Amino acid sequence: MTHPIAAALITVLILLTGRLSAQQLPAGAAREKVILDTDIGDDIDDAFALALVLSSPEFELLAVTTAWGDTQLRARLTQRLLCETGMEKIPVFAGISTHTNTPLDGAPWAKEFPRPAQPYPPAADFVFDQIRRYPNQVTLVAIAPLTNVGAFIDRDPDIFRKLKRVVMMGGSIHRGYGDLGYMPDHGPDPEYNIKSDIRSAQKLFASGVPIFMMPLDSTQLKLDEVKRQLIFQLGTPLTDALALLYHHWGQQTPTLFDPVAVAFTIKPEVCPTQPMHIEVDENGYTRPGAGTANAEVCLDSRSDVFFRLYMRRILSQKLAGHCSR
Repeated sequence: MTHPIAAALITVLILLTGRLSAQQLPAGAAREKVILDTDIGDDIDDAFALALVLSSPEFELLAVTTAWGDTQLRARLTQRLLCETGMEKIPVFAGISTHTNTPLDGAPWAKEFPRPAQPYPPAADFVFDQIRRYPNQVTLVAIAPLTNVGAFIDRDPDIFRKLKRVVMMGGSIHRGYGDLGYMPDHGPDPEYNIKSDIRSAQKLFASGVPIFMMPLDSTQLKLDEVKRQLIFQLGTPLTDALALLYHHWGQQTPTLFDPVAVAFTIKPEVCPTQPMHIEVDENGYTRPGAGTANAEVCLDSRSDVFFRLYMRRILSQKLAGHCSR
């Protein structure tokens, strides 16, 4: 006899997926040209963010670029995930490598995938080629320390300004780490993606590019045990990869910081924004102040809208590849 809890989970799975397996864009709708800049491989939320990108027909994913630490190994991890899901034609580029003390938890999974014959090519050349080819059409989704972004600006700020927009996860306005909005705000913290490369963050906010900012205030959404079980028991190549990377991560409850930025790019009502003038100080705080707005900032996400979008997309995808290792 089926256990009542298992039966309930199966029922929820059926209700969530419904008729979504044939998800398509409406006729005539244009796909969003996106480059994802990610430090995938340590905190697990980057993998969940890439999973949402791959599961969303709204996106034309031009490339994945890797940031921070060992960007070559992060690129190898990314390529394996793309291969497992039949998306190996999406190009992967390595950003600027840096020193970091953060362990790459996904390294064992990445190293099971063959080392490429040549290093992954540099991200900047490709990004600038795409901006020139599609001026004012490319969205850069930045969910990593902003070293690559700072390098793009240094190389050619005029070309960089021809991005359609930057959608970023980063910063902290009123709520810091661990503040889920249930108690009075304890004040901001220097957020990881900003404080890791403060100078590059300062360059971005001074760049003149439209910025849509998802700070700690709106991105601390927890993937609870019930939702994790629904995902991991699905048994597709994508959810199996997420399960393995989750176990390499070695912690219990993921916080889906980065998927909020991806979800906003699909459905802005997930995280309504307001115009603000943001300054990045020398300690990595993102301070709102007087002056012309340089960012649209989401201070409070709609978790019900986010999880309805996220779970439906992941549970209805049928991505599968033939990845030889």
